[in-house]
Amino acid sequence: MDAESKMVEVVVKSSNGRGKHVKLDYKRTFFIGLAFMSISAFWQLYDSIIPLILKHTFGIGDTLAGGIMAIDNILALFMLPLFGALSDRVDTPIGKRMPFILGGTAVAVLAMILLPVADNIVSLPLFVAVLFVTLVAMSTYRSPAVALMPDVTPKPLRSQANGIINLMGALGAVFSLLLISQLVPDTPQPNYLPLFGVVAGFMALAVFILFNTVKERKLAQEIAAEDDQEEEEDRVEDKKMEPAVFRSFMFILASIFFWFFGYNAVTTAFSKYAQDFLGIAGGGFANLLMLATVAAVIAFVPAGFIASKVGRKKTIMAGVILLTVCFATASLFTSYTPILSVILILVGFGWAAINVNSYPMVVEMAKGSNVGRFTGYYYTASMSAQILTPVLSGFFLEHVGYRTLFPYAAFFLFAALVTMSQVKHGDSKFTVQESKLAMLDVDS
Repeated sequence: MDAESKMVEVVVKSSNGRGKHVKLDYKRTFFIGLAFMSISAFWQLYDSIIPLILKHTFGIGDTLAGGIMAIDNILALFMLPLFGALSDRVDTPIGKRMPFILGGTAVAVLAMILLPVADNIVSLPLFVAVLFVTLVAMSTYRSPAVALMPDVTPKPLRSQANGIINLMGALGAVFSLLLISQLVPDTPQPNYLPLFGVVAGFMALAVFILFNTVKERKLAQEIAAEDDQEEEEDRVEDKKMEPAVFRSFMFILASIFFWFFGYNAVTTAFSKYAQDFLGIAGGGFANLLMLATVAAVIAFVPAGFIASKVGRKKTIMAGVILLTVCFATASLFTSYTPILSVILILVGFGWAAINVNSYPMVVEMAKGSNVGRFTGYYYTASMSAQILTPVLSGFFLEHVGYRTLFPYAAFFLFAALVTMSQVKHGDSKFTVQESKLAMLDVDS
C-alpha cells in the first residue's frame, strides 16, 4: 500500500467554506505514543508495588499510605500546569516538548532504581526521599509529553490519535503487569530491584526511539503551515472563552475529577484488595489488572472511531455508565470468581471510551497557542482527585473495611455521569469520512 492509504483522511470545512483534507499518520502517532508508553509503564509499577512496600516493608496503615500515594498528585497539581505552560513558551532546536521529555525521563530512571534499594535495606527516609525525586521528575514532563500529540495532529483527528496514544500507554502498563506477574514471588519480602531495573530500561529505550524518530519542531511547523488563517489567528490571539464554552469547560473538568476520584481509588488499592480481601497470592493480582488493560488496548482505537461517528460526549457517557455498573456489581463479591474477570474486561472497555475522548474535548476548547496550558488544566482536575481519593478511600478501607472499595468507586462514577450530561462543547468538528477503507487500514 502507498503512504496515503496508511492514514485516516477526513474532510473539514475551512474558514472560506471549502473542504480541506486532513490525515492521521499512524506511524508518526505510534512513535509519539512512546513517551506515554514509558509514563504508563512507570505509573503501573508505582500503583501496583509502592502500596505493597509501604504496607509490608514499613508497616504503614492504609490511611497514611494513601497520603503517601497522593504525593505525586500533590506535586502534579502545581507542576503539570506549570510545565505544560512553560513548554508552550520555550523554543529549542529539538522542539518545545522534547527537552522536558528527555530531561524528565533521565532523572526519573536514575532515581527510581534506588526505590527497591531503600526497600531492601528497610530505610524509610531514603525511600521517601528517592520517591520524592522520582515523582518530581515525572511531573516535569507528563504535560509536555501529552501535549506533543495535539501539537502535530489536526483537531478533527485528535480522538483517533489519542486512541493510539492511549493504546501505547496501555501496552506500557501491560509490560509492567507482565513483569510483576513473573518477577514478584509469593514471599514476605520480595526483591523488587530486577523489576524496577527492567522497567527503567524500558522507559529509557522508549524515549530514545521517540527522540530519534520524531522531529518535533519540523512536524509542528508543518501542521501550523497547513492550518486555516482562522486557526492561525487563534494561535496568536488568546481570546477570552465564551460563557457557554466556559460552562462546558468547567463541567468537563468536574467530570474528569469525579471519574478519577472513583477509578483511581480502585487502581491504587487493588493490589492490597486482591491480596488481603480476595486472597490472591504474590503477583497474581497483576493477571486480573491485565485483563482490564488488554481490554482497553483492544478498545482504545475503536473508541476514537466510534466518537467520530456518534460524538465524543455520547461515547464518554456510555463509558461512564459501564464503569458505574461494573463497580457496583464488583462490590457483591468477597472472594475471587471468574465473574470478576469479566467485570474487569468491561472496565477496560469503559475506561477506554472515557480516556480516549476526554482529553481531546478539553484541548478542543483551547487555542493553538495554549494547548500545553489546557493540558495542565486537564491534569489539574485529574490530579486533584488523585490527591484526595487515596486518603479518603484508604480511610474507609482501614476503618470500615475493604468491601467499601467498589461502592465508593461506583458512587463517584455516577457523579461524573451527572456532570458530564451538562457538557455541550468539545466534540470534534469534522464532517465527513472520505474513505471508509482508509479507516480500516492500520497496517504498517
